[in-house]
Amino acid sequence: MPNTFLSPDTLTGVAMERLRRELMLPRYVTRLGLADFRGRLNDTVNMRVPTILDARDYEWRTRNAPIVLDELTELSISVDLDKHIYSAVALTDEELTLDVFDFTAQVLTPQVIAVAEKIEALIATEMVGATYAAGPVVYTESATSAGTPFYMALVEARKILNAAHVPPGDRVVLIGSDVEAAALKEEDLRRADASGGTQTLRRGELGQLAGFIIVTSHSIPADFAIAFHRSAFVFANVAPVVPEGAVSGRSVAEGGIAMRYLRDYDPTYLRDRSVVSSFAGTASVNDTRDDHGDLVTPGENQRAVLIDFTAAGS
Repeated sequence: MPNTFLSPDTLTGVAMERLRRELMLPRYVTRLGLADFRGRLNDTVNMRVPTILDARDYEWRTRNAPIVLDELTELSISVDLDKHIYSAVALTDEELTLDVFDFTAQVLTPQVIAVAEKIEALIATEMVGATYAAGPVVYTESATSAGTPFYMALVEARKILNAAHVPPGDRVVLIGSDVEAAALKEEDLRRADASGGTQTLRRGELGQLAGFIIVTSHSIPADFAIAFHRSAFVFANVAPVVPEGAVSGRSVAEGGIAMRYLRDYDPTYLRDRSVVSSFAGTASVNDTRDDHGDLVTPGENQRAVLIDFTAAGS
């Protein structure tokens, strides 16, 4: 089936960019790249999770009991580079001669964005499907103007993360479109949104509230919300090497995601082939411990808290 191209006066590059949702998730998680995976067995990195300890209080002036010796137990999580995401299109001689006025805008940019959005969806799937040690925190949309339920939900999430010794910086609240619509009706988030600078708005952030950066994403379900630290999730991303046999090839980037671009000619069908691809993988950081750093329940993420959203009238 032939490709269909719109004339430049019908669809410009600027219009296309406005239609595309902005990539968000790769900016707020831990990143691993080529240097981390080169030469690794089974394309897997074992990421070290530091020990968390809590100091104890010893008796004053008396010496009736021995001190308690805590054990240092470091954990590791496996991060697999196991996805090869790509977009490939064929361009006939007729299309290249008569229809393609701007190859970058009409062909390459849509391919790059398609791959980037597919990769972002991997991160969203990891977040939605992970198992969490605490929560969820309840957020019920207020049917009246009284109260600040969204703010109170963030305060509760903050309390849980603090109790788990999660660092206070680099904390994010990621919300879907329905949660955003409800939260923006409340005064606290409206003030935070209004106080955001130009750079904040350019990044798609709604401001800061209760120590969290508030971010909306269309890659997650509309009623999904989560409070987390950057270290709660890992995103692995590597651009495949440009092969020696490629006629043309180079690295491209969209939203900070590494990709490879290849272009060659297929004389059998008198057409060009344009291919954009990227290696990717994701992982949830699971390291549940008690107040003294002892392992309690392996396999749960302690650095993130789900927010259970209920719309007004539901």
